[in-house]
Amino acid sequence: MSKKKILFVCPYPENVAPSQRLKFEQYYPIFRGDGFTVHTHAFISKPFWKIIYKPGNLFAKAFYTLSGYLRRLQLLFRLHRYDVVYIHLWVTPFGPPVFEWLVCRLSKKVVYDIDDLVYLKNVESKAHPLVTLIKGRKKPVFLMKAADHVITCTPYLDQFVRKLNRHTTDISSTIATDRYHPKEDYEMSPPLRIGWSGSLSTSKYLHLLDDVFVELAKEVPFTLVVMGDASYSLPGVHVEAMAWKEEIEISTIRSFDIGVYPLPDEEWVLGKSGLKALQYMAAGVPTVATAIGTIFRIIEDGQNGFLVTTPQQWKEKLLLLLKDAGLRKCIGKRAVKTVEESYSIQANKATYLSIVNNLVC
Repeated sequence: MSKKKILFVCPYPENVAPSQRLKFEQYYPIFRGDGFTVHTHAFISKPFWKIIYKPGNLFAKAFYTLSGYLRRLQLLFRLHRYDVVYIHLWVTPFGPPVFEWLVCRLSKKVVYDIDDLVYLKNVESKAHPLVTLIKGRKKPVFLMKAADHVITCTPYLDQFVRKLNRHTTDISSTIATDRYHPKEDYEMSPPLRIGWSGSLSTSKYLHLLDDVFVELAKEVPFTLVVMGDASYSLPGVHVEAMAWKEEIEISTIRSFDIGVYPLPDEEWVLGKSGLKALQYMAAGVPTVATAIGTIFRIIEDGQNGFLVTTPQQWKEKLLLLLKDAGLRKCIGKRAVKTVEESYSIQANKATYLSIVNNLVC
């Protein structure tokens, strides 16, 4: 009996981008265990990934982009070999959905996985403004309509997709809980560590709390740990900033005494799955988050975390947690249980397998 075959057509190399790494890539062993042969076809090669978000290197970037298009063109002749083609975000980055149309026509069955509200016209981007201008914004909507099944990551996004395709499932970013080993020691000596994990492009969200941290530092000593922006600084606050690296990600999060997840009040935020909050919670770190979007289904205020809206509420909840080790432990333990029951690989693997196997059958 021949094995079932699934092809993941995605923008990024394997194991580098959170939208892939903490969504479908974690399920490769699950698919293989269910009898699938798994293949990945990334548009961005590993050498391209090393320079894509760095300034300059225009000729190299143009070469790698053309190379990506050529490899996608070659891929079209192999699509018939796969039982399911799983597309993440887009097939090619620019222009109208030509390659997307071709892949949908030439594939037996298509799953489309959309992360964030990438179909919006004015979305945040680390790319050059010209690149942002020529990006194919119509591609996600085309794929939502054309796919045999769509996987979303927030209720807001799922509602939008259901207007175009009734075959859709909302699956949050999920956590490999066996790797996190929740913290046990909540009786830490001061200064305690308030932590944030993100990237250069999202550190602007942490700056929303600048005044809160400055005021808080006048009352209680603490260290602000920033992972993802090594250049981050804030006068009046002791900051420990570092670049994100996979090998230190979990150990750094486990070192937090409190995790913060600030977000602005923008439509774009409604497409975010609350991943960073889930990572803190999986490590047993009590989390304070902006009360907006998907976070409402993750955190029950005062039970497994705190939801806040105003600077005064941010300060109050952070101060409360800084002063009460018993509360940090109680909130942290409940947070771990929430992730294990609803946002772990174990809790969601059957949903992924069901979607794909129903298409194969």
